Amino acid sequence: MNKEQQELLDDVYKNFLKYSSQVIPFTKYEFIHHIRTNDGFAKLWGLKIEERELSLEERYHIWFTNNYETGMERYFDPNNIPKFDDIYYEPTPTKLITITYNDKTIESYE
Repeated sequence: MNKEQQELLDDVYKNFLKYSSQVIPFTKYEFIHHIRTNDGFAKLWGLKIEERELSLEERYHIWFTNNYETGMERYFDPNNIPKFDDIYYEPTPTKLITITYNDKTIESYE
């Protein structure tokens, strides 16, 4: 997660601690786990965390944008996939993480 997403989670977790009726509240890690796995709990706090794997085509477009001087074509060809993990090029993420809180959405790649 990026810094902005971490700050958002910190704020929501602080609210959780402030209004929690539990004798021993969840740790931040447990809180995030419950948000990810329990829709009712996530709705209660107005927070949604989604994580998904990027498709080859999505990864290619990110790779191409970060490494445009490669001699490869701009358009995705499933028969001509670059080595995304080649250390010569900028790293290419494999996941998209989306956090939504009070109608604000923040996306980051990992």
